[in-house]
Amino acid sequence: MIHEISSGHLTIERIGEILEKGIKLSLGDDARRRIERCREYLDKKISENGAPIYGVTTGFGSLCNVSIGGDYLAQLQINLMMSHACGTGDRVPNEIVKIMLLLKIQSLSYGYSGCKLDTVERLVDFFNNDVYPVVYMQGSLGASGDLVPLAHLCLPLVGLGEVEYKGKVMTGAEALRKNGWKPIQLASKEGLALLNGTQNMGAFAVWALLHAHRLSGWADMIAAMSLDAYCGLVEPFTEAVHRVRPHAGQLATAARMKALLEGSEIMEKPKSYVQDPYSFRCVPQVHGAAKDTIRYVETVIDTEINSATDNPTVCPDEDLIISSGNFHGEPIALPMDFLAMGLSELANISERRIYKLVSGTRGLPSFLVANPGVNSGFMITQYTAASIVSLNKSLCTPSSVDSIPSCQGQEDHVSMGANAAIKLYKVVQNTERVLAIELFNAAQALEFRRPLKSSPVIQKTLCEFRKYVPFIVNDEVMYPHIARSVDFLRENSLYADN
Repeated sequence: MIHEISSGHLTIERIGEILEKGIKLSLGDDARRRIERCREYLDKKISENGAPIYGVTTGFGSLCNVSIGGDYLAQLQINLMMSHACGTGDRVPNEIVKIMLLLKIQSLSYGYSGCKLDTVERLVDFFNNDVYPVVYMQGSLGASGDLVPLAHLCLPLVGLGEVEYKGKVMTGAEALRKNGWKPIQLASKEGLALLNGTQNMGAFAVWALLHAHRLSGWADMIAAMSLDAYCGLVEPFTEAVHRVRPHAGQLATAARMKALLEGSEIMEKPKSYVQDPYSFRCVPQVHGAAKDTIRYVETVIDTEINSATDNPTVCPDEDLIISSGNFHGEPIALPMDFLAMGLSELANISERRIYKLVSGTRGLPSFLVANPGVNSGFMITQYTAASIVSLNKSLCTPSSVDSIPSCQGQEDHVSMGANAAIKLYKVVQNTERVLAIELFNAAQALEFRRPLKSSPVIQKTLCEFRKYVPFIVNDEVMYPHIARSVDFLRENSLYADN
């Protein structure tokens, strides 16, 4: 299968499909024409116009007033890439690097960046042949775009830097040789077009949103399982309650909870109490708010990944080359901080449900084992969840409220959006782990309700989960079961959509 890169709209859902199915890319005729037309226009302006053009015939950042002679324009671009490759820390995972490549190709295809066609085609080659440039997490201010990570992403185009190819880390030059490719000879402006842009932040955001939808679905399923295991009440999910406060996510969550619990024998059992704790009763309000957060952030990121975000912007139709600020990460830095908060709350309320399940109330044994005392059972699973939730709270301190001036004050306000992206990445992973721990507990608790059964859909999910994780009779080493619970969430997302 082939996905044709064009000036058409690229959705986050489509990116997920491209990654999941291993779909290859090709440049459509429209994209090729736009790229070539922009490059021809830029070359003509350079030859005809004696006025300096930022980053094309001048230095960069605070060196914008230093003019560069024509003989040095290509070297200027190579120097830019080498000097800006200052990344450090952990490597960006290959799955996110692949999204970075896709987003950079998409952005350059609009024909506002001035790249040569062969440069964009080589990025397509990298994507299609699973050549993963080695990119590091730390170094971007999210201001002039993601200068540092994008320098690492693009160095291999010219035979520099490193890549991972067929499971082996090698130099960019070696990867080019293995594929029979020659190093790209950069023209004026190309280094800046490759390094300016928000594709590092954008790739993290797209990855997080793809997982956020999955985790949001799982959060509802697991909450319904926990509620039934706790002998909770279904009345708080009545539609009439939510019509009087009709937030979209709240309405959707209440309807889904009621549907998930339909047909439960446990739910039909008479209860003497009239209220559940907030962590059960307020699932529509909390999970619903997270859904609304995800939906809002998705609209922002959707706009971002369908934009040209480098600098200067080359507009052949308007006969303009303008140095501006489309690379600034603020439009997505704030939403990424917001998304981290929304997902963190899914973990926060999940941990509270875990606490209730192990508390020895409503007919459940203390710590969910038949013989507590000699067995500690699920006691420490709640500790682990609490530790992760506390860490999430620290990670949700916004990055986007910070700014440290750089480049001798020329870049005097920065978004710190790349730090927001890194924290969001960690919050997604942490939220998944907490939900997996809740599922581990909820499945255990449901077993103590036998012979009563939960709803058909919950029983089916429980049955599938048992293929990964057994019922715990006596104490045993628990961490492999938590790891397998995480595997279950990743490998069985269809159950989250029930």
